Amino acid sequence: MRSTSAITVHRPEELNEPLRRAWHRAMDESPDYANPFLAPEFTLGIGSHRTGVHVAVLHEQGEPVGFLPYERNACGVGRAVGLGLSDCQALVHRPGVGWDTRELLRACGLSVFEFDHLVAEQQPFTPYVTGTFASPVLDLKPAEGGYPEWLRATYPGLAKTTLKKERRLGRDAGEVRFVYDERDPRVLRTLMRWKSAQYRRTGRMDRFSRPWIVDLVDHFFQIREEHFTGILSVVYAGDRPVAAHFGPRSRTVFAAWFTAYDPEFGYYSPGLMMHLRLAWAAGRDGVTLMDMGRGQKEYKDWLKTRELRVGEGFAVRPHPVATAHRMWRRPVRGLRNTVLAHPGLRRPADRLLKTVGTLRTKGPAHTPGEAARAR
Repeated sequence: MRSTSAITVHRPEELNEPLRRAWHRAMDESPDYANPFLAPEFTLGIGSHRTGVHVAVLHEQGEPVGFLPYERNACGVGRAVGLGLSDCQALVHRPGVGWDTRELLRACGLSVFEFDHLVAEQQPFTPYVTGTFASPVLDLKPAEGGYPEWLRATYPGLAKTTLKKERRLGRDAGEVRFVYDERDPRVLRTLMRWKSAQYRRTGRMDRFSRPWIVDLVDHFFQIREEHFTGILSVVYAGDRPVAAHFGPRSRTVFAAWFTAYDPEFGYYSPGLMMHLRLAWAAGRDGVTLMDMGRGQKEYKDWLKTRELRVGEGFAVRPHPVATAHRMWRRPVRGLRNTVLAHPGLRRPADRLLKTVGTLRTKGPAHTPGEAARAR
């Protein structure tokens, strides 16, 4: 690998048009970096809603050839931009570009750089990876013909049950129809309301109780760029939405992000229905890969064609802050990963979270906007 000759650091708003074009070029030149979470538009969005966002730009002979977006706090602790929201992280670079990780951290003013969905190709970060995990993906072929024919050919085991439930949903609630790119912001609010209730019901942290995340999703919904477009997809029964998904797509990769459905229609498996129709429509729209993100879910096992590997860990350079941060964070991560990796532990943990969620939902429910006002 070639070593870079210079590193400059920029705030997101300082990324001019030539720098954004160079970033897009690096995405286009390697399938490892085609994910929309690696696009400059994602970093710009995070930067407009959170402080401390920066981008390190690697140069060769004066030409920008690599981009590392990150967030930095006052103590010099850094993390991948959008950590906790992003399902793909990397230093996006052109082929053959290399770097010295400690020199990179020094240029960024960081003692530690934390990541949890790092692209496996990032060899200079390999010594700092503490664990790798499966990230299921679905390879999409150009869909020919209608949805039922595609479903029977692609998922013969699921086709009969899914189509039967769709027909029953149509009889019970109105004609089933699917909109791949819905532009009605009211439906996006419905999705966030469903997702917020799901988080509460299952004992998870409610992301949409945080006003900045609500605003961020609203922002991404408005973006219609070649390397990042926010896509809201909806399954309707009659005029009523029963399931929805919002996520970004690039030229070739669709990132599964937020999926939820109306619990009143849970019998019909609307979440699975949503993912199947989304895969069919995305393939017709030119997407070649759907990234379903790290994490074990039954529907991912049904749909995946293969798995990528993503890494988590801490890149560090010698500094007391880095030592303290690792001592604090590693036990927490280790306990979480142990629980997630063992079904015998994961199932009781899920039951406990759902019990907590049941107690939560006995209190007054809030929409994302109401939660923001209540804080």
